[in-house]
Amino acid sequence: MKVGLIYTSTTPELIELVEQEVKKQLGEDVELYSLQDPSVLADVREAGYVTTAPAARLIGMYMKAAEEGVDAMLNLCSSVGEVADSVQDVAKYIGVPIVRVDEEMCREAVRKGQRIGVMATLSTTLEPTKGTILRMARECGKHVELVDCLVDGAFGLDQDQFKARMTEMAATIADQVDVIVFAQGSMAYCEEYIAEKFGKVVLSSPRFGAAELKKALEKKGTI
Repeated sequence: MKVGLIYTSTTPELIELVEQEVKKQLGEDVELYSLQDPSVLADVREAGYVTTAPAARLIGMYMKAAEEGVDAMLNLCSSVGEVADSVQDVAKYIGVPIVRVDEEMCREAVRKGQRIGVMATLSTTLEPTKGTILRMARECGKHVELVDCLVDGAFGLDQDQFKARMTEMAATIADQVDVIVFAQGSMAYCEEYIAEKFGKVVLSSPRFGAAELKKALEKKGTI
């Protein structure tokens, strides 16, 4: 079994965590085929939204992974989740599921609470994640309230500095929310730390994405 891991910008921590979660779900023998293109996220950040060129490059990455024989793939950037949504008919036609890393996390947030804090280091990730949460709320027939928490200055910090900045910003919303969602998979290594620090349900996407990848493979009949 071979699965594709489709990254835009990434970190060593994210790669390690994603591969760990995927192997936990699919076994140590799973073959991982990774593609990365940091220019996709760079262009999205510069424009403030997903424009034609980065969307086209990302779709090209999906097709490259399909050509390389992956059985399914995991889209690992929440800033471009709508691009993955846009090609679902193609994915179904070619028999290679494209799973969004963050969708089930957002659904779980809706299940867990009404007041949901959304933490992100990039505004381009904040808005798409909020949109996905609201879509999940609509599908679940629930009303939710969202509280933004843009963690300015955290992008690119080392782990200790990042944790300190996350703690500082989480403190500004903790009393207002039932659940805290991390909009970026690269934030996931802080999940347990922030949950213990503030006594809140904290959700990050890699473990949810890996579980959904397994479900897609089961539905396909690969496992």
